[in-house]
Amino acid sequence: QVQLVESGGGLVQAGGSLRLSCTVSGRTFSSYAMAWFRQAPGKEREFVAAMSRSGNTYYADSVKGRFTISRDNAKTTMYLQMNSLKPEDTAVYYCAAKEWSDYVLSPSDVDYWGKGTLVTVSS
Repeated sequence: QVQLVESGGGLVQAGGSLRLSCTVSGRTFSSYAMAWFRQAPGKEREFVAAMSRSGNTYYADSVKGRFTISRDNAKTTMYLQMNSLKPEDTAVYYCAAKEWSDYVLSPSDVDYWGKGTLVTVSS
């Protein structure tokens, strides 16, 4: 059974930073393409950032230049460093994985989800 567990969410002022972590257990971490999605109240879940098994990255335009995705295969953990946070970044952030694929960019492509961690950015 694959489990994805997020941590690192919280309350931060606009302009501040947070680092989210997602620890994966149950299968070989290096076989997964990983991604972060987020869902704000009343809105659909949207793509934030992705990292392929080979380490290539892809970002939503809204976070490009502010967020950085990374992964540590030895620790079976993915990270999302979020800088220059804005109130519109407020959402529940979800870790996602797709097995034996390059990128996972759409919620419909995800094989496994974490339960989410709440990020609140105050103005």
